[in-house]
Amino acid sequence: MGESLMDRFRLEGFEVDWHRRMADARLALARRRYDAVISDIRLPDDDGGQVFLNLLDQADASLRLPPFVFITGYGAIDRAVELMKAGAADYVTMPFDLDRLVERMQTLCERREDIHARPELGVSAAMQRIAAAMPRLAAQAETLLITGESGVGKEHVARLFHRHLCGSTDAAQSRPFVAVNCAALPESLMEAELFGYERGAFTGANRAKRGVFEQADGGVLFLDEIGDMPLAMQAKLLRVLQDRQVIRIGGQGGTKVDFRLICATHRDLRAMVAQGAFREDLYYRIDVIHLRIPPLRERREDITHYLREFVCDFNRRHLQEPRRLDARTESLLLRYAWPGNVRELKNAVERACILSPTALLSPDVFFSDPLRDETPAAPALSRSLAVYLQAVEREFIQDALHEHDGQIGRTAEALGISRKNLWERMRRLGLSQARTGPPSGG
Repeated sequence: MGESLMDRFRLEGFEVDWHRRMADARLALARRRYDAVISDIRLPDDDGGQVFLNLLDQADASLRLPPFVFITGYGAIDRAVELMKAGAADYVTMPFDLDRLVERMQTLCERREDIHARPELGVSAAMQRIAAAMPRLAAQAETLLITGESGVGKEHVARLFHRHLCGSTDAAQSRPFVAVNCAALPESLMEAELFGYERGAFTGANRAKRGVFEQADGGVLFLDEIGDMPLAMQAKLLRVLQDRQVIRIGGQGGTKVDFRLICATHRDLRAMVAQGAFREDLYYRIDVIHLRIPPLRERREDITHYLREFVCDFNRRHLQEPRRLDARTESLLLRYAWPGNVRELKNAVERACILSPTALLSPDVFFSDPLRDETPAAPALSRSLAVYLQAVEREFIQDALHEHDGQIGRTAEALGISRKNLWERMRRLGLSQARTGPPSGG
């Protein structure tokens, strides 16, 4: 079967590598870029599905794993379905239609080419400058401070730094990326989480545990929301950064640690220093290389970029009619301030792709929710945008009805929706045939 697949794919113009053992395949995945992978679930030296899940855990948003298609027998279909739920692109059961498999792989490879062509951080000048500086920073910088509003992508930048530091998947295993949200850790647990503890150090300490400093040894420690760290813990953090050694709770001697430190916050640390809420000596210790990530409202060209990227990602992960955006929807979404930045935009796209009744994403699916009781008042900003979008939709449908003499059938066809969908929208928007044009047969 392997020889047959090799012959057919090469005849179709694919460049193909065939590995008979998973150990060889993993090494190849670390050394070169592949657009897609076909794998059996049962392999001589490993479980192909489990290896895929392990690789998926190691990958991050900036280092995407190529899409996997699994080959299996009827007895293992449940296992293949589980792998698809976890993120696999597809599976085929033996015997399979080779022509359809070739078509599927062509589609996956074309989508993969689109992914590789995307800018790493965005298309705006500000994000391009940060992306261009990242290889140099990863090679030389020991400490970074990333600031910006919530949701702008500070952790994404930190993971890109880690990617450039590692250079390959194998290196990523020996150079860990450890992320800690300082705002989410209770003060009573923070010391144990950061420094670790020895067995018997306190009630319930039945075994020794390494803290995040030790876990990040040789790699990157990402301290998110450093501005929310208590003053007492700031002093202990400063000691670790100065001495490069950590003492576990209940321990006697220190353990040497070597890691790159990336701190991130949405707060103004300089103002906090002036107010006495953040240690001045720690501030100057972490403010070596300062990267400010602008909010989306200051780099609107990235809104369109991320819109298309998130829709493409959704289409890649779901086997259904591909969702798509039109210029009118993009134009309307560009006018929104996106106070939640990239995180809000990503969630809005995901929700719109799921709830949209058609493949074409219209503006209203981004800011209305048919699955939720809309009685509770929405936040003022979202409500004002929803009202604006509703007014635009009403005017657009009204013009279409007028252009087609109020005929529902012709208007619905022109809009690309069903008659029933048009009637429902007209009722929701308070439109009627009588207002929009002379009544005639629909």
